[in-house]
Amino acid sequence: MAARRPAATDHRAVTELARQLGALLAELSLTEIEVDLGHARLRLARAPAAPALPAASAVHVPAASAERPAPVVDAAPATAVTIEAPMVGTFYRAPSPTADPYVREGDVVKQGQVLCIIEAMKLMNEIESKTGGRIVRILVENGQPVEYGQPLFLVDPAG
Repeated sequence: MAARRPAATDHRAVTELARQLGALLAELSLTEIEVDLGHARLRLARAPAAPALPAASAVHVPAASAERPAPVVDAAPATAVTIEAPMVGTFYRAPSPTADPYVREGDVVKQGQVLCIIEAMKLMNEIESKTGGRIVRILVENGQPVEYGQPLFLVDPAG
């Protein structure tokens, strides 16, 4: 019996799945779809459509921009841990507007390390990592409002 490569390294299968999900995204008019395969997590999102120009506009829009935008493929390891917002508030990556962010994508963090601040009712609440590892993705933009349970970071404990 021949040994099969681990599914996590089968890029052709992931690419084919991304194509199928992209077709489903368009067919159902979805803006985003995410699938967890056990060995990989796949997220596809369409960029918002550009606003339509008035009919009397003299601006020429190339034909390519009128097509639907291509889906964005974003794969993260299945072992990635999601750090979620423990409250409703405003997400801040740094302690002040002029300070460096607490973390950047690719940084290695320790359990209990401050990742961001969520401002709620004029109180600044430091949000700590619940695991050590490498920051794979920062899922929220600085200054964006967040909801309870909203994913903020993906941390790969193996990283």
